[in-house]
Amino acid sequence: MPVHHDLDKALDKQYENMSVTEILDAPVAALAGVTDAHGEALAALKIKTVGDLGRNKHVRLAVALADLHDRTH
Repeated sequence: MPVHHDLDKALDKQYENMSVTEILDAPVAALAGVTDAHGEALAALKIKTVGDLGRNKHVRLAVALADLHDRTH
């Protein structure tokens, strides 16, 4: 299933019509605003794809903590 228009601005143009599976397998630079240099830095943390980033335990913990803080303050 291709990603719908809601995420178009979150992705580089060449990834806009891809399925979620394809996007998760894409390099992190597929995300709008993430450069190849950012991708190289993240690769040092074993984060090479959008899926790796989204599934990273440290990223998930940081998001959960930020969400908890935002809901309680």
